[in-house]
Amino acid sequence: MENEKKQPRFKQITVLFLITLFQLIGCACILLRQKDISAITIYTFLGYIAIEWIYMALGTIITGHDYFELEAIGFFLSGIGLTVCASFSDAYAYKQLFAIILGLITYLGVILLTKDVNLASKLRTPAAIGSVLILAANLALAQTINGTLNWIDLGFFSIQPSELVKVTFIFVGAVSLEKLLSQTSLTKYLIFCVGCVGALFLMRDFGTALIFFFTFILIAFMRSGDIRTIFFVCTGALMCAVLIFYFKDHVAARFEAYRHVWDYMDTTGYQQSRALIYIASGGVWGLGLGEGHVRDIYAASTDMVFALICEEFGLIMGVAIMLCFACIAFFAIHASKTAGSTFYTIAAVSAAGMMLFQLSLNVFGITDLLPLTGVTLPFVSRGGSSMICSWGLLAYIRMASAPFVPPEADPRPLPIRRRRAPRQPRQPMPAPPAPPSRRPMDRPDPSLNKRPPYVPPVERTGKGGGRR
Repeated sequence: MENEKKQPRFKQITVLFLITLFQLIGCACILLRQKDISAITIYTFLGYIAIEWIYMALGTIITGHDYFELEAIGFFLSGIGLTVCASFSDAYAYKQLFAIILGLITYLGVILLTKDVNLASKLRTPAAIGSVLILAANLALAQTINGTLNWIDLGFFSIQPSELVKVTFIFVGAVSLEKLLSQTSLTKYLIFCVGCVGALFLMRDFGTALIFFFTFILIAFMRSGDIRTIFFVCTGALMCAVLIFYFKDHVAARFEAYRHVWDYMDTTGYQQSRALIYIASGGVWGLGLGEGHVRDIYAASTDMVFALICEEFGLIMGVAIMLCFACIAFFAIHASKTAGSTFYTIAAVSAAGMMLFQLSLNVFGITDLLPLTGVTLPFVSRGGSSMICSWGLLAYIRMASAPFVPPEADPRPLPIRRRRAPRQPRQPMPAPPAPPSRRPMDRPDPSLNKRPPYVPPVERTGKGGGRR
């Protein structure tokens, strides 16, 4: 199209070059802090940079365009997480690289599965059943760690099933509400949502349960727009939360320190109070990679990773991370306006909403603006399950931005089929016409048929003309 603005290719290459430069600087900072230069660190960063460039090159060749803004943001955020993991140990570094590769595979897989809406509709039921079975297996096989049943240990690595179910949760919701053909479809989706959230409550993973509940509210409101129904659902959820606080002492103790972390600096408010102190000490430009004190706090590379980045990379890097997620949300809203199906619109907006809500719980929980729930920061926190989930959610936004191409018409002429003329219904026989009625004025006057009276002729005589 002549009116369509084409983005110059050199901009994409420039952005990727700057991302690569940032990652090389991070790798150099890690190597300078090591007594013996680790080959694993070098290979990890070089392998990640190669993956970025190969993906961009192949994507440009296959698709014929170079619009990869979302992928560039994903690579930038994933590179920050890889740098943080490499600053802790080499084992964290190559495991995180392996998680990024699995995330890219999931990203491409979701794109292929959702490319055809009809295929996605057929996969709704298997995805819902698989999600419930995964959560049930989590309840049966997981071990209690820090009061929750989140992780399943497979020996060489562990997985968090609730993170993987996030992708299928949005998939099932978008397919179910894409066309509400019957009340049964909505009822099945409600049962699925209640089952997922209920399983997360049994796992005592209340942070993830809150994310699922928020996503359900967002999807339901996008499809119905009924504020009254949403209000009643939120009221019921609030009553359940009050019951949880009453019967679960450890949850109540965590919320007891909310907005009072300085009163509980050595107990329940230890992580948040230290994070606030160290974020302030980092200033705008940071103390330098590996020089911070947040890494001495529990879960520094997972739940507290935002505080670690702000201390070592500076507040400017923390603001850059939040701007990246704001760009993802803006991209999702803009793409949903021109999406080729309601399925893509619901999936893109709900995926962006889920990531933004999880970002808010992580960042605002660390800074004591919200209660600390212990959720990860998408793309940045250490963990394979979280990385796979983040790239899977990003795929929904990418599919919404794909140009909608209507099916092409078949150039071959259609065969001419002779159709019979439609059968005409039988018309009833017309009734014989009635004889015309004669009006009285049309009757002949009998007086007109009478002959006039006879008058004898007059005879004439001679000259006088007298009568004979």
